[in-house]
Amino acid sequence: MTGPGTYAGVRYLVDDVQAAVDFYTAHLGFTLNHDAAPAFADVVRGPLRLLLSGPASSGARATPADAAVPGGNRIHLHVDDLDAEISRLRGAGLTFRSDLVTGPGGRQILIADPAGNLVELFQPA
Repeated sequence: MTGPGTYAGVRYLVDDVQAAVDFYTAHLGFTLNHDAAPAFADVVRGPLRLLLSGPASSGARATPADAAVPGGNRIHLHVDDLDAEISRLRGAGLTFRSDLVTGPGGRQILIADPAGNLVELFQPA
């Protein structure tokens, strides 16, 4: 697994992408990095890239219904070959919490850690 550069990415599911962008940029010192509202935007502050996913985004669609509540957020890990990672993890006996989902930004699948915290494996388009 590799990272996209100098950012650590965290995905937050939000009801209103523009309201979230406005909040983070106006109040918490983030800068808008990419705007695909109303589905998605990301903001950055230092090494943190906050992915703001609205209800229509692939990130929100991949989330199981029982985890799609505030606090049901997840870390977002970039991978070079998602199919290979899925095969490797399934080979280790792990199961996934979502189906593979494809969106304009790439492909993703969710797995849970032993405590049930979601981890997103993401391959950019």
